[in-house]
Amino acid sequence: MRFDVVTIFPGMFGPVFQQGVIGRAIERGVIGLAAHDLRQYTHDRHRQVDDMPFGGGPGMVMKPEPVIEAVESLRASNPGPVILMEPWGETLDQRVAGELAREPGLIIVCGRYEGIDDRVRTALQAREISIGDYVLSGGEIPAMALIDAVARLVPSVVGDPSSLAQDSFADELTGWPQFTRPADYRGMTVPDVLLSGDHARIKQWRRQQAQQRRGAHTKELKKT
Repeated sequence: MRFDVVTIFPGMFGPVFQQGVIGRAIERGVIGLAAHDLRQYTHDRHRQVDDMPFGGGPGMVMKPEPVIEAVESLRASNPGPVILMEPWGETLDQRVAGELAREPGLIIVCGRYEGIDDRVRTALQAREISIGDYVLSGGEIPAMALIDAVARLVPSVVGDPSSLAQDSFADELTGWPQFTRPADYRGMTVPDVLLSGDHARIKQWRRQQAQQRRGAHTKELKKT
């Protein structure tokens, strides 16, 4: 699967994806990742990618021409859908990640300033995705989260495919408490069931714990 990212800060992506599972997948050629400098697609000597908003208001808006031309140039090698990282988009969750992992690739556009000229969304038939209701400086960090969530679902990226089935949210549960050696640390002991060797009991315990955590989290959300 190929990821092409359009951004004014392409240097942000190299250090992040040189490490860990995704880094190894890139080295093996399972995943392709390239960050493209949006300023390379401008036509003025100042390489301007933003301008004042029509209708007035604070801040600047990203111009449509360089974004659309950047994506058009990438479509020759990446036939996947265009994703705009936008705070008002649909929320990224495991279902969305699974959908996107079935695509041949993604072209991800990182917004900055007050946003992207809306004609970009229309012209490119882009899908808008958010990673949550909070403010960040731009779309680069959300794009990294999207890439990581999607890439690990691509076949051969994760070394043990069975571990994906146990990932948090894979079955709509948020995971269970995990323990490793030593079994007793400063008087804090591992639950006996995990030491029993009874896999049926262990599976049942883990599911109960995951449901309890999910319920506690839901209660906290209702309070806020």
